[in-house]
Amino acid sequence: MKHKIFIDGQVGTTGLQLRQRLEHHPNIELMLISEELRKDETERKRLMNRADVVFLCLPDAAAKEAVTLVENPEVCIIDASTAHRTNPLWTYGFPELSPRLKEEIAKSKRIANPGCHATGFIAAVYPLVKLGIVSPDYPFSAHSITGYSGGGKGMIQEYEAADRSIAYESPRQYALSQAHKHLPEMQYITGLSAPPVFSPIVCDFYRGMETCVPLQSRLFSKKITKAELTLLIEDFYKESSFIKIAHEESGFLPSNLMADSNGLILYIEGNDEQITITSVFDNLGKGASGAAVQNMNIVLGLDETESLI
Repeated sequence: MKHKIFIDGQVGTTGLQLRQRLEHHPNIELMLISEELRKDETERKRLMNRADVVFLCLPDAAAKEAVTLVENPEVCIIDASTAHRTNPLWTYGFPELSPRLKEEIAKSKRIANPGCHATGFIAAVYPLVKLGIVSPDYPFSAHSITGYSGGGKGMIQEYEAADRSIAYESPRQYALSQAHKHLPEMQYITGLSAPPVFSPIVCDFYRGMETCVPLQSRLFSKKITKAELTLLIEDFYKESSFIKIAHEESGFLPSNLMADSNGLILYIEGNDEQITITSVFDNLGKGASGAAVQNMNIVLGLDETESLI
């Protein structure tokens, strides 16, 4: 018998990506809602409570409201919004961070899917804190380059408009007030005493992301070389199906290198004094819908790589 899956918000960017990934999944049956009823609360509630897994691809307030519609205690909700990522009653859906967390995801009925920029930052920083290489009060900063699909339908239309402004041809830094919505989970999940200084940048390509974290080894909690750091992080992720460590110098590192995949590559570069760790992945893959499918596979007891590349 196939597992029943419902996507609430199936016409948004993440919802559409999820549908495309799940249409050919051999173990699931997609429960689709008709266009004229997709905002009908009664029909949404009916489908949600019949599902094994419900994906929420909605704005934060709508996601919180949607949770209240699920009365069946057997239904697992995977929320792709920001609404529950720092809620201790929800499980953070980043299984690579520890075997214990992966076990929690497998048993959980409430899973918060990570944000895209947060995925890149946490993949680089979490091992540093967990292994005692840096203290929680290390003064982190990061910049993160994303394709314009990360801004959803509105931004996609702006970038693909025939009469768009010349400004869209240039990289554009945003969230300059240091209030980006991913900052709380970056701090909360890594256990930092303060959020990083964060510079997100949107560029004129559709999908792909790279998040770069610069490091000064003189501020580390223990003396360690770049080569030793690389081996430690590689060992940290040795059981991961999707996170890998690059061993070659990148030269020029394209942000769309991992587009159309659920993989994430960490590039650890520089020298023994100044090091950068750069996460390269797909903002719509490991940064959104791919991670959601990975979490669903774990919840359903399937191979976590099923229908993912």
